Amino acid sequence: MELLVFTTIVLYLFIALRFWQGFHRTYYTQSRFVLSVLWLPLLLNKSYRQNFRRALLG
Repeated sequence: MELLVFTTIVLYLFIALRFWQGFHRTYYTQSRFVLSVLWLPLLLNKSYRQNFRRALLG
């Protein structure tokens, strides 16, 4: 169980870091930290989802 929690946290942080690094490819100009930390719940928003994909894939 501990391994699953650890793996989930590492995966969440890895994806947040990837979004942080690709942030310049999005249309957003502010709130880089907030958008990177809250990426999972914000994926429900279509516009954010498109920008998120753009940030990760380039």
